Amino acid sequence: MKPVRNWGVLLGAAFLMATSAVGPGFLTQTTVFTQSLGASFGFVILTSIIIDIGVQLTIWRVIAVSEMRAPDIADKVLPGLGGFISVLIVLGGLAFNIGNVGGAGLGLEVLTGLPVTLCAVLAAGLSVAVFLVREAGPVMDRFAQLMGLVMILIILYVAFTTHPPVAEAALRTVAPATIDFVSIVTLVGGTVGGYITFSGGHRLLDAGVKGPAALPQVTQSAVMGVSVASLIRVLLFLATLGVVSKGLALDAANPPASVFQQAAGQLGYKLFGVVMFAAAVTSIIGSAYTSISFLKSLVPSVASPENRYIIGFIVVSTLVFVTVGKPVRLLVWAGAINGFILPITLGTLLVAAFRKEIVGSYRHPLWLGVFGLLVVLVMAYMSGSVLLDQLRGLLG
Repeated sequence: MKPVRNWGVLLGAAFLMATSAVGPGFLTQTTVFTQSLGASFGFVILTSIIIDIGVQLTIWRVIAVSEMRAPDIADKVLPGLGGFISVLIVLGGLAFNIGNVGGAGLGLEVLTGLPVTLCAVLAAGLSVAVFLVREAGPVMDRFAQLMGLVMILIILYVAFTTHPPVAEAALRTVAPATIDFVSIVTLVGGTVGGYITFSGGHRLLDAGVKGPAALPQVTQSAVMGVSVASLIRVLLFLATLGVVSKGLALDAANPPASVFQQAAGQLGYKLFGVVMFAAAVTSIIGSAYTSISFLKSLVPSVASPENRYIIGFIVVSTLVFVTVGKPVRLLVWAGAINGFILPITLGTLLVAAFRKEIVGSYRHPLWLGVFGLLVVLVMAYMSGSVLLDQLRGLLG
């Protein structure tokens, strides 16, 4: 018997993954790389999309057929590994959530003129309100979809007003003038690194979309999630390209805001506030939900009631931002660790994909296995290099 197709859940998981990826860092990375690489950044986006889909298909499918969360799968592969991964995910999620709270505050400040700290608290309060509902899952799904749609429509408008050189962008997407591997790794880490990789897969599991019979739904949801995040990336790339191709300078202090302002003046600046708020507040929700889903495996008592721990996670993130601000060194280290988490988690789930005691009769596609192994090796090398650079800087 085939499972009933619940489009609300599938879309909710897809948008949760996508909007978790589209945070303040996502907006800044896209504009900065477009400024430095020009139309050739299209090749970077295309390459990262292909990698992202391969990574997400592996992780979501293994979670679905094993009917276990990622840390429980990791413990089956190697006892104690699930706890280690959970600690990395939760600490990385907390560090990034501090930045997400700050980004949401910045977005509201642009819209209201109120102090950033107060705006951050208000944004965190809205995030908490989602989890005050007993059945928070459907509310979270709808909110992620709404915010995602708002971002797509606004960035589409901005891209249209900048009149980007679309023909050149299309050409350089397949025939780049320059190839920058660091930007590819950065985009992959920002889209499917750390907690982001598991947000949608864990959401489907919690909603009961699991088992071999659910694989077509899981695949659809995973591809939709990467597609939504990629669509937002492409639109922002085109909007930025339209600005920089005219020789206009971006403000180094806030490149994304500069793109919106150059495109549509004061209205554009206000629209940036909406996009920054939507991107950051959905990332707050995604980070808190997914981090606690890992903590549930580490500390089973967290599972009941789960919502209070998610709220606590958001509150702690907000308190750190309000009292300390965005700790730059912590965020830099979190970025390096986030990139390092992907080869560990993806490698672990690749091993699990070929263990019958974990996935039963499921047969993982060979091409996904080979592709995943290549991603593990490349990301491990690049992430190791970044961590060594950070160590040298700290010791030097």
